[in-house]
Amino acid sequence: MSAGRSEWPEVGDLIVATVVRTVGHGAYVTLDEYDRKEGLLHISEISSSWVRNIRNHVRERQKVVLQVNRVNPERNQIDLSLRRVTQDDRRKKLEEWKKNRKAQTLLKAAAVALKMDDAAVYEKAGAKIIEHYGSLYEGLEASVKRGVEALHEAGVSKKISKVLEKVARDKIVVKVVTIQGVLEISTMESRGIEAIRETLLQTKKVAAESEAEVNLYSLGAPKYRIEVTAEDYRKAEAALEKIISYTNDAWANHDGNVAFTRE
Repeated sequence: MSAGRSEWPEVGDLIVATVVRTVGHGAYVTLDEYDRKEGLLHISEISSSWVRNIRNHVRERQKVVLQVNRVNPERNQIDLSLRRVTQDDRRKKLEEWKKNRKAQTLLKAAAVALKMDDAAVYEKAGAKIIEHYGSLYEGLEASVKRGVEALHEAGVSKKISKVLEKVARDKIVVKVVTIQGVLEISTMESRGIEAIRETLLQTKKVAAESEAEVNLYSLGAPKYRIEVTAEDYRKAEAALEKIISYTNDAWANHDGNVAFTRE
């Protein structure tokens, strides 16, 4: 059983399975996330169209994403469906599964470094991270972004947090996106340069509040290149919008102008 999971899947769940054998009435698979329990993919649930040859759709040792149709623990029976799984469902589930496998591998690596039992590290750290972040991978990724403090927030001890953060930083690459533009700020005030500097520095705090990072480069007064980096375009765009809004509001009481050009 995977860490943090119940012993049996629930109806409607998407699961990753491995095809072990095909027969006339369907295919038998093992559930990768549930102690390799066996399930049946009936031929009627393979495709919405007529299935002439099962092996044209699934083959032995193939990894497949399936939907759980029925679970009967007393009979050790799990009925599954392939035809009810969309391409988008499959992509998202496989991505989630791969991340979960990597996170469990990193937890085991931390256990080795700490000279602790796997179960002990899971109890003292893994379970707490899952409860706080929703998944082990999300918590480890947060430690790469924000350091050991992200694990402290989940209740993990400083000693274990330090090792986990190092292990995660070595193996998890955080994907980010960057958007940019040119911010032009001009003023005729005697303290204009200082006021511009204070405003630009404050944009870093505005970006941080929006889970983003901003970098500013002078292109020669009064123009500055502004680069906003975040984990996805939605957050980057939202942060940029708040930065421009803040700059316009901050400059409203100054004798000068603000203009922004997107690149």
